[in-house]
Amino acid sequence: MSTTLSFESTLAASPEKVWAWITSFDGISKEMAPVLHMSAPEGVRDIASIAFEPGVPMFRSWITLGGVLPIDFSDLTLLSLTPGVGFVEQSRMGSMKQWRHERAICPVESGCRVTDTLTIEPRFGGRLAVAFVRKFFTHRHNMLRKHLGVYAANNSLQARRP
Repeated sequence: MSTTLSFESTLAASPEKVWAWITSFDGISKEMAPVLHMSAPEGVRDIASIAFEPGVPMFRSWITLGGVLPIDFSDLTLLSLTPGVGFVEQSRMGSMKQWRHERAICPVESGCRVTDTLTIEPRFGGRLAVAFVRKFFTHRHNMLRKHLGVYAANNSLQARRP
C-alpha cells in the first residue's frame, strides 16, 4: 500500500535562488548531509544541465550512508522539469516499489514556499521505512531552512495517507 507524505517550508530566499539550490548536487548534498549522500556522474553539477527526456532515466545514483556505505540506488527519472517552478521525479529504486517525488516552488511575499509531496511504497520495512522517509524529509526541510533562511513561523511538516 502506498503512503503519501507532504512537507512544506516558507523560505526567505528568492524562487531563483531556491531553484538553483534544489537542482544543484551541492544543494542536494547539503540537504541530505550528514545522513545520506546521493552520487552523480563526474562533472555533473546540477540536474537542470543534464539533457532529459520525460520518463527516461538520466543516470543511476548510489545512495550512501554517511557518504561511505551504499544502501540503495535510484535510476533518476524526471517526468517533468519546469525551471523556477519544480519537478516531478518518479525513479526506480532498490528499496521502493514506488517512489514519486514532486517538488514545487511557489513565490510568496519576500521569499518562496517549497513543497515536497512523496508517494512511496517500500519493498520491505513497511511502516519503519515510511517513518525513515518521513524523518529524513523533515531533516531535509530543516536543512533548507538553515541554509536558505526561514521566512515565516507557519512552516509545517506533516504526513498523510491517501
